[in-house]
Amino acid sequence: MNALTPFSRPSDRMQLRKNGAVGILERLCTVIEPTDTQKVTARDRYEAVGRWLADAPQYLFSAARISPQGSFALGTAIKPLSGLEYDVDLLCRFTAFAGRSGPADLKRVLGARIRENWKYGSILHEKPRCWRLDYAGEFHMDITPSIPNPACLNGGELVPDKKLRAWKPTNPSGYLKLFEKRAALVPTMRVLKSFAAMDSRGTVDPFPEHTGFKGILRRIVQLLKRHRDIYFENADESLRPISVILTTLAAQAYEFCVGRYVFDSEFDVVLAVARAMPYFIETYTLYGKPQWRIANETTEGENFAEKWNLHPERAAAFSEWHGRILADVEHLTELEGNDRVTKSLAQAFGSQPMNQVVTAMAEEVNAARRDRMLAVAPKIGIVTAVTAAQRATPIRLNTFYGRK
Repeated sequence: MNALTPFSRPSDRMQLRKNGAVGILERLCTVIEPTDTQKVTARDRYEAVGRWLADAPQYLFSAARISPQGSFALGTAIKPLSGLEYDVDLLCRFTAFAGRSGPADLKRVLGARIRENWKYGSILHEKPRCWRLDYAGEFHMDITPSIPNPACLNGGELVPDKKLRAWKPTNPSGYLKLFEKRAALVPTMRVLKSFAAMDSRGTVDPFPEHTGFKGILRRIVQLLKRHRDIYFENADESLRPISVILTTLAAQAYEFCVGRYVFDSEFDVVLAVARAMPYFIETYTLYGKPQWRIANETTEGENFAEKWNLHPERAAAFSEWHGRILADVEHLTELEGNDRVTKSLAQAFGSQPMNQVVTAMAEEVNAARRDRMLAVAPKIGIVTAVTAAQRATPIRLNTFYGRK
């Protein structure tokens, strides 16, 4: 199916499978994202570092602005795979910087101030264009210096390049605002008829019963990032598409699809966005060589795919990965039964988080059984919690001595 073609009307059985998949994917996202405790810890440490920098006696720091950027700011952070730590990104914008010194000097000043705090000195590490605070076992915090970009009308900034020889344009605050604007868009859903035709005795929604995604664009980005991590887990790390590419393409595709189509389910939104992503990659030829461009729409001169032009194999790796995630998501609509769906998702998104999802689902089933609220759809055999408006065959309670 063409990536930009609206979806045809699904069968009742297909719609049931899609609704069930959405419930499981939402549960998966809650497992792979940072816990509330981890988010609070990251926020507290960010605020402490920010206060330390803002309280510096030098005028340069008194006029500085410290702000978060990246996945934590966007709300798309996911847990790293085993052996890795969360990456929390901060930007220290020196609004009073005269511009007489180069990026290396400004970075040196920033590092010296951080090192003055005895708490930070022992965990501070220098990176090519930023400073890293390594909170072992929790996360690492990268602090990058920046200055205002007078050429950007959107309040953009300039950050050091990796060789500390020049300034590069960026605009994290503008990017965040644009992402939030797109994330606030709500897909238009077609009101479908009841599934009553499936059985004259009543209708039963598939387990797990769930209202849907909690912020569908952010969930899509989290799923893309997790699938990427699993797909490239044993590959050359440089081939892994960077998160800002996935986030940018997903956000653009989401705005496009939501503005044009009416959907039957949130699952169809996920699939439409994934299919449309490549359409927002600009391609052209320069001196006989293919070139790629994924622009930061909020400032001039930042191309998120600039390394693809130096290493074309990275563009090829993106294309191969994109084909795989499309196949994996589309395959879910062919599966019946939560066990087959969860097995497929474990291969695509990792067995560890899916084991947690399955455990949580089992606990809910047991709780529903204890409350005598469990039922089985008469023909399709999908387990569900019964609502007052539904009619189904009750399951007798399992006790230590047998069924009652």
